[in-house]
Amino acid sequence: MSLSRRTLIGGAFALGSLVLRRPSRGASPATGKRFEVEKTDAEWRALLSPAAYDVLRKHGTERAGTSPLVNEHREGTFLCAGCGLPLFSSKTKYDSHTGWPSFWAPLPDAVGTTEDRSFLMVRTEVHCRRCGGHLGHVFDDGPPPTGLRYCMNGVALTFRPA
Repeated sequence: MSLSRRTLIGGAFALGSLVLRRPSRGASPATGKRFEVEKTDAEWRALLSPAAYDVLRKHGTERAGTSPLVNEHREGTFLCAGCGLPLFSSKTKYDSHTGWPSFWAPLPDAVGTTEDRSFLMVRTEVHCRRCGGHLGHVFDDGPPPTGLRYCMNGVALTFRPA
């Protein structure tokens, strides 16, 4: 029985996603540092939905196109689903056609970033600066004025209309 190259690559990627997925490190999964809001793993599990827990605390990713926030176009603020910190203004949201809520800038002092070397690539992870929850990643293919695309998991956010 011979395996195709596509099957081998797909299998390696799937295995890599299981092996390289970073475990939650207590209250600070993003960097190992301490944050203003810290909870035990049991407290996070009780507070968050299973999907939000997977993304915010275990660095998961929601399936593209599944978040209702992709189609949220009202004026307002996007908050961290873990601690309620305001993260993004609706004024910086745009349709990136990726299937995830995207923004060209966060609010001041709202997010932190770390280098993410999971899945055999280097990316810049974005986390909530107050609770350390994983939000998504930032890329340099966004629109003016910043040229950045903050590609966020909708399940890691909540929306507060203006």
